[in-house]
Amino acid sequence: MSEAIYVTVQADIKQKIYQGIYEDLKLPDERTLAIEYDVSRSSIKRALNVLVQQGIIFKKRGSGTFVNPLYLKNQAIFQHEGSNLGVSDSFRINGQAPSIELLDFRVIPATPEQQSALFLNDGDFVYEIKRLRKIGDVPFMIEYGYVPISLLPGLNRETVSNSIYEYVEKRKSKTVTRSFMTIMAEPSSAEEQKLLKLKVNEPVGIMEGIFFMDDGTPLEYSTMRLHYKYLRYNAFVSLGSE
Repeated sequence: MSEAIYVTVQADIKQKIYQGIYEDLKLPDERTLAIEYDVSRSSIKRALNVLVQQGIIFKKRGSGTFVNPLYLKNQAIFQHEGSNLGVSDSFRINGQAPSIELLDFRVIPATPEQQSALFLNDGDFVYEIKRLRKIGDVPFMIEYGYVPISLLPGLNRETVSNSIYEYVEKRKSKTVTRSFMTIMAEPSSAEEQKLLKLKVNEPVGIMEGIFFMDDGTPLEYSTMRLHYKYLRYNAFVSLGSE
């Protein structure tokens, strides 16, 4: 089973969970799902295992596979699910993916901080990509992304107005598989108050991350500044093997 098909199956099951298709919170068994998606049971098992790792579903021995009720409880809140995908895939409000408004796109010399995060040298350049994320007409995040020019020469405004990670997967046959995230908050700036419709005394949530491709190469150093009410981080922690 190709990676693209696997991602499609996983995404479809997740979307059905968002839509409340599994009203009793119980998923069909693996054999039924394999018939439904016309794939092998091993492929279904792989897709389900990833959803288990993300904390979206859980398996109860002898009873079947169920949707995590805490996940459903929090699905109306902006959240990063801990998956290894890009922002477009990882963030949802009521199951709806964000739209992108490109605010700025330019080439700049990499700062010492960017050099350290992206394993660059003095004199290297990066794309600086500034985007505003919205759900419907509601802005919730300003994203500053920095991508080495040497990795994606010829990147243009049209590409960065959409998912960069989808572009990398389709054009470069690479996938983003890991990320290191830091979460914090601080007083909002005047620009953030304007773009995110924050009050002067309201804080901004901050998520800083380095996103790595499957060969271990850092693709992007990103700073995401969010309206505080949409910031919630869900982590699924395993305390031992089953």
